Amino acid sequence: MKLGFSAAFLSAALLAGTASAADKRWDGADDLPVNPLACSAGEANAAPAAKPYDGGRPTNAADKAGKPITLVDVPKLIGIGYFNATSKGMQDAAKALGNVTVKTDGPTEAKIDEQIKFIDNYITSGVDGILFAANDPVAIAPVLKKALSKGIHVVGYDANSAPDAREWFVNQAEFNGIAKAMIDSMAKEAGEDKSFAIVTSTFTTPNQARWIAEMWAYAQKCHPKLKWLETVEAQEDNNLSFNQATTLINKHGDKLAGLFGMTSVATPASAEAVTKAKLCGKVAVVGLATPNAMKPYVNADCVKSVVLWNPVDLGYAATYVMRAVVDGSLKPGATSVDAGKLGKLNVVNGSEILLGSPFIFTKQNIKDFDF
Repeated sequence: MKLGFSAAFLSAALLAGTASAADKRWDGADDLPVNPLACSAGEANAAPAAKPYDGGRPTNAADKAGKPITLVDVPKLIGIGYFNATSKGMQDAAKALGNVTVKTDGPTEAKIDEQIKFIDNYITSGVDGILFAANDPVAIAPVLKKALSKGIHVVGYDANSAPDAREWFVNQAEFNGIAKAMIDSMAKEAGEDKSFAIVTSTFTTPNQARWIAEMWAYAQKCHPKLKWLETVEAQEDNNLSFNQATTLINKHGDKLAGLFGMTSVATPASAEAVTKAKLCGKVAVVGLATPNAMKPYVNADCVKSVVLWNPVDLGYAATYVMRAVVDGSLKPGATSVDAGKLGKLNVVNGSEILLGSPFIFTKQNIKDFDF
């Protein structure tokens, strides 16, 4: 497997018997190819290989070009700030477009079996399109393919499925870009030779598994002295995330210098665990979260940086992509798509639409955001 950095170096280290445990992918990472970005702004990034369209196609979809359409959005779970924000973006887009109705519905826990049931029910009741954020890329594929076979358009956002189970996927930011922002922040805040642990949702959640794989690759390349301790699962549950972070703090003691939160639930829960343990300034917390959830910890100087994108824009873009698919203006081979107030968004990786670069919230700018 081509990793995009010096495989020869790793091979030599293994032969010499000097490779560390860090050479093994961290728990929670997938086994797909990685493409770590350059360590500094002056270096050139390796260009990803161009890919043909690899998405699925609906069977005998009704011609609804320019006509009103009804969509359902089934995220990983409902009732958390992040997916409340993506849902708001969808409603904003529907209002701007004027001929789209979209409803968000889904499980109250991030359980793939429950998510599949919701999607299956909407296939039966009938909708023009399904928007989704997958809890598991493989397990969700059959029900999405069923939707396509019924002539229902399918577009993913936030967390992908197998490509042929949906037409397009709106990617909030490229995985290696998120990885670079996360690892650079941890190295700066905890120290280049310090140890950290990761709190994720599950090892099979697609976006988090991709980020962790790219984080591993970028750390190997650019921050090789950083030490990974372990990755724990917390199911996007606030109490479990807090308990897992607390367990990591107690288990590793002074060795633990940083915690990564891979979800919008795990990051504030980890910050709360560090706060309760009176370790602010001693254990760095870096992660993905909405600004409102993190403002208390950032303003208290317990968290210095929060990595994310605008989830309202992500939901907005996904709705515009679905409208373009239905209208026939976004077809396989396209290089961009119009996304209303967001302008033109580029097609990458065959069948993905890229929202943009990750954004880092800090004490200086977090007050300017409200979601």
